[in-house]
Amino acid sequence: MKKNNEKTNSIPEQKSAQRKKPISVGKLYRIAGPVVVAVGLDARMYDVVRVGNERLMGEVIQIDKEKTVIQVYEDTTGIRPGEPVENTGEQLSVELGPGLLTSIYDGIQRPLPVLEKQMGSFIQRGVDAPGLDHNKKWDFKPVKKKGDTVKAGEVIGLVEETPGFTHKIMLPPSINEGRITQINEGKFTVTETICVLDNKQTVTMAQRWPVRKPRPVRKKLPPTAPLITGQRIFDVLFPVAKGGTAAIPGPFGAGKTVSQQQLAKWSDADIIVYVGCGERGNEMTEVLTEFPHLKDPKSGRPLMNRTVLIANTSNMPVAAREASVYTGATIAEYFRDMGYDVAMMADSTSRWAEAMREISSRLEEMPGEEGYPAYLSTRLAEFYERASQVIPLSAPAKIKMKDAHKDAKTAKESKQTSKELDKEKGQERKGETGSVTIIGAVSPPGGDFSEPVTQSTLRVTKTFWALDAKLAQRRHFPAINWLNSYSLYLNTLEPWFANKVGSDWRPLVNQMMSILQEEEKLMEIVQLVGSDSLPARQQLILEVARLIREFLLQQNAYHEIDTYCPLEKSRMIMKTILHFNTLGNAALDQGARIKDILALKSKDKIADAKFNKEYEKILKNAQKEMDDEFQKIK
Repeated sequence: MKKNNEKTNSIPEQKSAQRKKPISVGKLYRIAGPVVVAVGLDARMYDVVRVGNERLMGEVIQIDKEKTVIQVYEDTTGIRPGEPVENTGEQLSVELGPGLLTSIYDGIQRPLPVLEKQMGSFIQRGVDAPGLDHNKKWDFKPVKKKGDTVKAGEVIGLVEETPGFTHKIMLPPSINEGRITQINEGKFTVTETICVLDNKQTVTMAQRWPVRKPRPVRKKLPPTAPLITGQRIFDVLFPVAKGGTAAIPGPFGAGKTVSQQQLAKWSDADIIVYVGCGERGNEMTEVLTEFPHLKDPKSGRPLMNRTVLIANTSNMPVAAREASVYTGATIAEYFRDMGYDVAMMADSTSRWAEAMREISSRLEEMPGEEGYPAYLSTRLAEFYERASQVIPLSAPAKIKMKDAHKDAKTAKESKQTSKELDKEKGQERKGETGSVTIIGAVSPPGGDFSEPVTQSTLRVTKTFWALDAKLAQRRHFPAINWLNSYSLYLNTLEPWFANKVGSDWRPLVNQMMSILQEEEKLMEIVQLVGSDSLPARQQLILEVARLIREFLLQQNAYHEIDTYCPLEKSRMIMKTILHFNTLGNAALDQGARIKDILALKSKDKIADAKFNKEYEKILKNAQKEMDDEFQKIK
């Protein structure tokens, strides 16, 4: 086996590209795991530093007079006091440009496949690799010409990054307005100059951005459209808006990872950013091995063509885990700025919070509840705040979104406004708005939702999908508890559903929830005296609730057809179930026996529609058979 110092030079061309003359050099004073203290270092908060003779990457997190506290993103075993600490003067940043899609990174954007080729399965300390491939040439096609005046964030050209996906090359937000004096067409690497402005500023296809700083936008917008997931319980009862936030907490084995994979595969987002933050190695291995083989149902091409994976398993350095969610958020914002809808999956924020707790304890900070730092809620809020629907800097200056829907006082006015927004929405596909939707998984110990991370997450997210271990044990998947879950986007998204799906959508949803809540009350009585002792109407409620649970809420993620359910199919299933409810109540009014109603066969045919592409025909036939059967028992 090679020694450490031999392996740290295994990619010398990449290390030399990274190395710059330090602006200040100090020396190590104290080491406590991933937290070290340096003296004699001239630094600012969040400066990236190089620690020790092996130049391990770290970040300044506290300054106390002459002492500088640093969190190191790599294993600190073996480093000693007195070794040098170099300040680069830069903040922790990611490299953005063509080549992000299909990539697999660690928490600080080192490409794992590149490092694996160089040194095998175990990453050695002190080794860097750029986030983008600096040698690959991309076919750049300009959309601007010589003499055009351009501003920060404006699109100057296009690159086909993966088959079917166009990467828009934008001016960095930090650039000043200028006139193009030279713009080139052809094949270039991400570091070669493609454009020159009259103020002598040069532009490449790559840009860097600090991960802890949100990227600027022209305007933030209220959410107006749902993120369609194809999962009935999410789309029907607890929708999340594009540009919104959602939390999916649950104990081990309840289905967090499968649910997030379903969301990644089927949601109508243009880009998926999946962050595996501190998860077990076997779970992350499953994601890394399965995702490259998944097919995008929209295009038939590999799902990885529009996916970025960030893997930071539980055995990786704890400090890099804390940075991984910011790395993912920055990459998501970059694609949002091109005018795309991005869905970011963070699995799981509990591991991120545990990393903060470990670092906080080494800093000897006053602990909060259950040992978490007092600023836990603030950090979670700052992270979820990066979800938004926006008009990006790249959008044409003439674009203005109407906010009249907020002032609508009647359903009619709301529908009219929604139509106006839909008209504008046709242009939005051209990149005039973009969004980042953040869906964070939470892993509360023992499934206890009262613990600090879950409670802090609930305060800042508007959609709550509560996984239930008991439902999972009964093989009810997705194991979302419909009584504990909620969505605060129902009223906001009602005009969209009314115009896109049907004006009866919200009334149908309200009836579904009402029946499920009534069932929960009746189950307490059933456990004592049995269902046969209940009045006829209450027995009918239990039967209708069963149809809702089995035919609407349950969904097979591994079935070719049932894995995705369009909104119209969900609507027809709801209407068919409620049609049975209406006929049943009418039959009871006319003296029919509840035993005869419960024995009807037509209602069970709703299940066939779940697994058949011709669901409309099946559901219409089921309704017709219901009518015929009820006529016979009256």
